[in-house]
Amino acid sequence: MSSYATTDLCDAHPEVQVCDPVFQVFGGAVRFSGPLTTLKVFEDNTLIKQAVEQPGEGRVLVVDGGGSKRCGLVGGNLAASAATNGWAGIVVYGCIRDADELAEQPLGVRALAAFPRKSERGLHTGQVGLSVVFAGVTFHEGAWLCADSDGIVVLPEAP
Repeated sequence: MSSYATTDLCDAHPEVQVCDPVFQVFGGAVRFSGPLTTLKVFEDNTLIKQAVEQPGEGRVLVVDGGGSKRCGLVGGNLAASAATNGWAGIVVYGCIRDADELAEQPLGVRALAAFPRKSERGLHTGQVGLSVVFAGVTFHEGAWLCADSDGIVVLPEAP
């Protein structure tokens, strides 16, 4: 759970990047923060599955799903794996599925929408650790992300 408020971070750090207000709140944790790890995928959640099966160590997984609303990239099983393995949260520029199951996990999740169709594994390749850009923000591997009811902010490092 984050002890920081995004509003306070914006006041104290004018240079903070603030995501456009395009994300919906999913997951059982409304507030979360941590260093971020990036993935770039498209309608294939293979790399997401691999990531959440690894120790999260309080990190936030930032997934550039290309803004696709044709399938859910994170569902109940992946959210449970992420929570079990110590991830603080997941931000998806795309959709989730199993919204009720995500709400039961002690994990912060933000996504554009919920959509019931699953992704197709093996359909596309993806990339790990690249800087990704969406919602008006550039997400760099290792930067620090904080999310709460007011939005999502990104700083170069933990405040």
